[in-house]
Amino acid sequence: MSDDLSTQRREERERRIAELEARVRRRGVGVKAPVALLGMVVGGVLLGLLWKDVAYFFSPRTPVTLGAEGEYRYERLESNRYVQVHGVPTTRGAYGRDGEEVYVVVGLKESPFLVKRGALPGEEWVSGQVPRQPDQRPFGVRGRLLVEDEAGHYQGGFALLREQGGVWPREGKLWLVVEGERPGADRGVVWVALLLLTVILGNAALLLRGLRRGH
Repeated sequence: MSDDLSTQRREERERRIAELEARVRRRGVGVKAPVALLGMVVGGVLLGLLWKDVAYFFSPRTPVTLGAEGEYRYERLESNRYVQVHGVPTTRGAYGRDGEEVYVVVGLKESPFLVKRGALPGEEWVSGQVPRQPDQRPFGVRGRLLVEDEAGHYQGGFALLREQGGVWPREGKLWLVVEGERPGADRGVVWVALLLLTVILGNAALLLRGLRRGH
């Protein structure tokens, strides 16, 4: 009788333990699944924001020639490409800072092009003061070409130069050349993209594992 009672108690205890373990597994899935899904969504959004930078990193490194004043080759316009262009600067420019470095966004006369370049000698600027006229010598530049809609960081420059005139929008849009940005140069973008991809895949694996345990 005593042995039968002990066996029943042991079986009951094992059954209760099994029930508790099943509850823990179900609760674990309930918590982990939304967290993993959130991690995938956040990682996907951040990766999407970096996608154009990653695409530019792997784009051709030979610049597309867009021509010079009076003979621009508009049929070659393509956003997020490495280009070279020559022109005469507008008399007004938009000044700003990248850290301690002063930059100028200046237009190329009678064209849809703006150029973001480092300030030249004589273009010193102190925040709050009226900026000097940009250097008026014609110049050539190589850099990353972005259509106006994709160059949000420089919208102030676009607005100012539209208002002041001198540039001619093409089909209602202006184009910005960011001097010095070359494909393959910013390896940090690729490392960040790989990290985000790892986060997405890791969370996908956790989500799949949790769903399998739930069944």
